[in-house]
Amino acid sequence: MLQELSIQNFAIIPKLNISFEPGMTVLTGETGAGKSIIIDAVGLLTGGRGSQDYIREGTNTAILQGLIDVEPNTALSAILDDLGIVLEDGQLLIHRELHRNGRNVIRVNNTLVNATALKLLGSHLVDIHGQNEHQALMQPERHLSLLDEFAKNRLQPVMAAYSQAYKKYRRLEDAYRQRQADEQAWAQRLDMLSFQSNELNEANLEAGEEERLEAEYQELSNFQDVLTALSKAYEALSGEWEHNGLETVATAMSELEDIEELSPRYARLTEAVRGAYYELQEASSDILTVRDGLEFDEERLQFVDERLNLIRSLEKKYGATVTDVLEHQQKVDAELAQMGGSEQSAAALADEVELAKKEANTLAEQLHDIRSEAATSLAKQIHEQLQDLYMDKAVFSVKFEQQRLTATGSDIVEFYIQTNLGEGAKPLAKIASGGELSRMMLAMKTIFSREQGVTSIIFDEVDTGVSGRVAQAIAEKIAVIGRYSQVLTITHLPQVAAIADHHFFIEKQVVGERTETVVRQLPEEQRTDELARMLSGDELTPAAKENARDLLKRAHDNKISEE
Repeated sequence: MLQELSIQNFAIIPKLNISFEPGMTVLTGETGAGKSIIIDAVGLLTGGRGSQDYIREGTNTAILQGLIDVEPNTALSAILDDLGIVLEDGQLLIHRELHRNGRNVIRVNNTLVNATALKLLGSHLVDIHGQNEHQALMQPERHLSLLDEFAKNRLQPVMAAYSQAYKKYRRLEDAYRQRQADEQAWAQRLDMLSFQSNELNEANLEAGEEERLEAEYQELSNFQDVLTALSKAYEALSGEWEHNGLETVATAMSELEDIEELSPRYARLTEAVRGAYYELQEASSDILTVRDGLEFDEERLQFVDERLNLIRSLEKKYGATVTDVLEHQQKVDAELAQMGGSEQSAAALADEVELAKKEANTLAEQLHDIRSEAATSLAKQIHEQLQDLYMDKAVFSVKFEQQRLTATGSDIVEFYIQTNLGEGAKPLAKIASGGELSRMMLAMKTIFSREQGVTSIIFDEVDTGVSGRVAQAIAEKIAVIGRYSQVLTITHLPQVAAIADHHFFIEKQVVGERTETVVRQLPEEQRTDELARMLSGDELTPAAKENARDLLKRAHDNKISEE
């Protein structure tokens, strides 16, 4: 249930906070007052597409927040777990910001999520039904998705398996067609990949190998210079010179040792020179050890040189570095594996295609069986709903045709209806009037909402094109839905407004030369005035007010009789 809605700098709403209650809540007001803006805000909080156009003129950020009480089901709990969202006290706080620079920030219980995740989550929280959804009934290509929505609890696991099987079938079929269409190109590609794979596998490159070899090459190719430098360095420190380095430092150390006890300053100098003497002595010994251990390995130098040339040759072909070459090798091997290796024939691939197609067809038949059973049940339930909406003579049916496999199976579905006795069933999209479409969609939503288990249902002017007793029937139908799920309804029909449990009035006001939308909840007497306005226009006549009181009384009496 949507408990709280907070809106800031959204369209013509500078700031608005609304608290909602269980049951049926109606929102009324003049056309253009901002009723749909509130529904748009709820839509964005449940994953609707954001736009900078929603941000109030003169501001940089629109902020929306919604507090929703939920009763987790298996599907919703799985989504929350996947997103890492902790449900606190059975509530979700959804926070969304739209920034002028295009940034879009969404948090659910302080956990950052993206719009796709929010839309998935929102589908289990709020169901928004607007006038444009009538168009789904006018588009036969969307009838399959409506039927699938009704049957989704049974359909989903089979559809998931079918989707995997269908993708596999199409992937293999595409590969087979590609191979069939250009066998030579396939063979050339296979030869090229095989050559590259063999060349790279034989090279057996290792990450970091080039750097290690380059360092070794520098040392081997400069052997004589290294040997000469080490020898001269050793001679300078410990050679047969009259005053070599160590003897000179030893003399300095001896002279300082004679005076080190005279002052701490001299002692420090002596210690510094003494340390330098011992370090130079150790360095001289190390230089001698390294020099005497040097051996020139011409074969190793040749190997390193050839190895480096190979690496650089491969880098020219496949990448700028060894790392790039190794990544290319992985891609080559992966593509080879996908092509089935050099031994797989076109005939073997064709066999795989047929096997995958058979598996997909089997699952498509299961989808058809589930849809057929669902269509029978849907037709029966819609007939029951239409009886309450003064379409008791209408007969709803679902017509199936078969086609080649697609992403949704092999079914083509279209809704048919017989509106008058003896006329025969005809395509719903061709013969239904606007009022009939409204009632048909309301009947479906009444049925679907029980299946979906969403916490809130929003009807945005679904009563378009109806009046009189049909309007009253629609009002009662929406009120029935409000008994087991929170319902928010935008309407221009007084019958619908009267039957609601809670009534909000929405109007525009000019504040500081800016237009703002204002929302206020109406107490009983003000509800009477609003219903009278809806009945007769701006002039509140005594007759209109009396009719409004009668509508409210009848709605109240109906609720008592149904309790």
